[in-house]
Amino acid sequence: MKLGRYIPLDDYGDVKIGYGTIDHKNLKTIYIKINSWLSPNDDKIDFDKIVRGSQNKIKKHIREFGSTLFRPESIVDLDIRTKGIKKEKRSFMNLELTLYVLEHFDVKSKPTKKLLNGLITDIIDKCLTDDLLFNFNRNKK
Repeated sequence: MKLGRYIPLDDYGDVKIGYGTIDHKNLKTIYIKINSWLSPNDDKIDFDKIVRGSQNKIKKHIREFGSTLFRPESIVDLDIRTKGIKKEKRSFMNLELTLYVLEHFDVKSKPTKKLLNGLITDIIDKCLTDDLLFNFNRNKK
């Protein structure tokens, strides 16, 4: 019996977004998936530093989010291959966030979708807006 659920949300610009859980009956965590293709504006910068800074911004944003459904602690896994990034070459970004829940709730309800959609778009707008790297593209070409 499959207990996990993944709920894809509408794309946000050129970024694919969605969320899910491993076990919706015994809810402990919610994961958020954000992915897109990136192209840098300049290939002479330290991309590792930009990625680390973005991870820290995301963690801080989640701590300050102030939801009654989630604990302020989270896991942020921002996966971008920073070696070999070139100005004319796109790299795939996969961002997975793990949020720990405080109480059981319906993961498919409209208020939950609205709350998580707002959190995701805030993260994209406020934490992934570094124009040096995060120029989102729908596909690799």
